[in-house]
Amino acid sequence: MWKKIGLIYCPKNERSWMNNSFMTPCPVNLDDKTIRIFGGIRDEGGISRIGFIDVCSSNPSTIKYVHQEPALEIGDIGCFDDNGVILGSVIFDGENWRMYYVGFQKVEKIKFYAFTGVAISNNLKTFKRKYQTPILDRKDWMKFIGAIHTVIKEDDIYKVFYAAGNEWKEIDKKTYPSYSTYYTESLDGYNFDFKKNKQIVSNDDFFYRIGRPTVHCDNGKYNMFCTYDTINKNYGVKTFSSSDCIEWIENKEFLNGFEKSSIGWDSEMVCYPNIIKTNIGKTYLFYNGNKMGQTGVGYCELLS
Repeated sequence: MWKKIGLIYCPKNERSWMNNSFMTPCPVNLDDKTIRIFGGIRDEGGISRIGFIDVCSSNPSTIKYVHQEPALEIGDIGCFDDNGVILGSVIFDGENWRMYYVGFQKVEKIKFYAFTGVAISNNLKTFKRKYQTPILDRKDWMKFIGAIHTVIKEDDIYKVFYAAGNEWKEIDKKTYPSYSTYYTESLDGYNFDFKKNKQIVSNDDFFYRIGRPTVHCDNGKYNMFCTYDTINKNYGVKTFSSSDCIEWIENKEFLNGFEKSSIGWDSEMVCYPNIIKTNIGKTYLFYNGNKMGQTGVGYCELLS
């Protein structure tokens, strides 16, 4: 069961690129004392860059450091990520840190494209793009969206969880992307032959989008959070469990204690949860609340 603790941080226009939001949080253990949380921070125009904060491992409510420059900037004009970047997944590949991120590009006849890039760092502070083009790009089943949200390296295999979208949904005269959740594998984490590619959670007429999969492995069991939206605009979270990353069963019990608050920053929605097990044995769930991250990042602690 999860115990909700509260809001940690929300930008308040400290810099021109830090106007609001801390979207799709991605935590990494620095050591026994510190967790670094990466997140998408929006400027006044709504364009996101990736920044980070450091919090105390024993009490994440305690902020130790707020980085004042982007860890990853938006891409060059005309590139697939020139209108914003969000997480993604941050992993150590044995030599360097890799940041898998989703880049957004505005186009004329649809709302946007969203595909996946990768950036590299040797200090976990500043990331440099490995390629100027996406590593996960358009295919028949992802003409508009191919967004990696979790990469797990196990036994020299990169296990990849991503959202793929081919359609758009009009609701109350507004257009929204429609997508489902997929799994694939890679030998190097950059190239995909899609032999293991599979749709693992499908959308439908009511749950028209279900994606942003964040996956955590504990003693051979995989738990996956997916954020969904419905045609009556009920934004929320589903949880699934698996032993092989291929077949998934919905696990509602894993959501116990993780729900909207009656008032405050997460009273309208909870979304984009991401688990981390610390080096001191505690397990936390970092997540966003109202307006898809606009009100900042908070956390829960696993009690049992």
